[in-house]
Amino acid sequence: MEIVKADGRHIAEVSRLFDLYRQFYECDADLDLATRFITERIERDESDIFVAVLDEKAGGFVQLYPSFCSVDAVKIYILYDLYVGADCRKSGLGERLMNTATEWAKENGAGRLDLLTAHDNIAGQHLYEKLGYKRDLEDFYAYSLKVS
Repeated sequence: MEIVKADGRHIAEVSRLFDLYRQFYECDADLDLATRFITERIERDESDIFVAVLDEKAGGFVQLYPSFCSVDAVKIYILYDLYVGADCRKSGLGERLMNTATEWAKENGAGRLDLLTAHDNIAGQHLYEKLGYKRDLEDFYAYSLKVS
């Protein structure tokens, strides 16, 4: 599988995987919503999505959002989404996607790459720790406010 930066040609396949990713986090299946969301991110250049493709079929993707850390005064990327299709798991594809994200962040001047994951995502935690990620939210609480 080749890992490429997603563009308009990849919307259908990334959206299909994004819908499965959302279902993993217990959201209802909604391919129309997934397609709208992915289309907007790509067309507005609001995120960087890398997709693993073979014969125009996607096996997985990773999505990064650019941001900043005021305390460290550096650019960062937030790795918000990583998903590998069931038929490609245990192939090393997740690690390849993560390494692509890391290289992208370095090439684009980021000082750090951050991510959050569910407490029960043991496979993901194992991968992140294998790649050198450290848990660091023990000193902070995470909050969220719905504004719509």
